[in-house]
Formats: sequence, structure tokens, C-alpha cells
Amino acid sequence: FAFVLGLAFLLLLVTFRSIVVPIKAIVLNLLSVGAAYGVLVWIFQEGHLEGLLNFHSNGAVVTWLPLFLFTVLFGLSMDYHVFILSRIRELVDQGVPTEEAVSRGIRTTASTVTSAAAVMVAVFAIFASLRTLDIKQMGVGLAVAVLLDATLIRGVLLPATMKLLGDWNWYLPRWLEWLPRIGSHAPQEEKVAGKPAPAIR
Repeated sequence: FAFVLGLAFLLLLVTFRSIVVPIKAIVLNLLSVGAAYGVLVWIFQEGHLEGLLNFHSNGAVVTWLPLFLFTVLFGLSMDYHVFILSRIRELVDQGVPTEEAVSRGIRTTASTVTSAAAVMVAVFAIFASLRTLDIKQMGVGLAVAVLLDATLIRGVLLPATMKLLGDWNWYLPRWLEWLPRIGSHAPQEEKVAGKPAPAIR
């Protein structure tokens, strides 16, 4: 767990030249994973929805599932997160204010993220309909987590936190200024819609 989180932090730090972006990304991704764990415990360990899902609870979640879910869900969540953030950062680098960039970035990526998530949820729901308990647990956990991630996490929490933080989203301490610039992460001096572009650190 620590290795994956640390590696994700470093990659996002270098890619977006921000110390806030990787911290927020990891927290939001862990929310999706935590939600999946909670649903699995509530359904399969405590025995809820046995009739609806057609299973008999044995009072436990299979041992290999938590690590498997963490690996798959963290990868999927990070994929969605980077896809959305890349578009937002691209707009910011063009001189668009952060608040407007968030709105435009979410609008332009929403259909792609929603479509991809819908396909994944449909596939995982098929696993949830099978009789094998291990596979059923995996399907339910993945389907619920992807659904929550694409709607509540990426559609609500991500844009809300970015708008609240504003230009602090791109904060980079001076002692990390030596990090290489990837893409067009350079300060813009242009004005957009009559407003000065925000300072990009």
C-alpha cells in the first residue's frame, strides 16, 4: 500500500508540479476504495441483501479481495483523475482562471468518464450476478466503487475542492522548483476575458 501511494504521489508531483494535486488525488482515490470496503463488509460480512443478490453470508470477506480491490480501484480512479486534471491544467497553462478551467474541464471530460465508468459498472455487475461467492464479492465491490468514483468523487468532490482551493491547487514549494517541467507548465502572462492570468508556481 505504502509503495503504491508513494509512487503515485511522486508521479503526480512531477507531472503537475504541485504538492496539493497528489495529496488530494490520493485522498479522493482512497475514498473510493474505502467505500468499496464498507459496502463489502455491510453486504457480505454482515449479511445484508442476501435475497436480492442470491447468496448466503459466511460472515467474512475473502482474504485476497481487499488487496485486489485496492490495486484495481486505485488504478482506475487515478486514471480518471489524471484524465480530468490534465485537461484542467492545460486550460490553466493557457491563461484560463482556475475556477473557469475547472468548470470547462469537467464539462469536456464528463461524457468520456461517464461512458467509461458505465461500461465498467455493467461488466462488474455481471460478476456480481454469478453464484460463486468470491466472484460475487469482487463484482459488487468493483461496481459500487467505480459508480461512486465516477459520480460523487469525480463529479462533485473533485471540482468542489478545486474551486475552493483556487490557485492553491498548483502550489509548489520553492525548494521543489528544481523539478522538471513536463508539457507546457510555464507561467502565462496573457489575459483571458479581461482578467489577468493566475500565477502558476
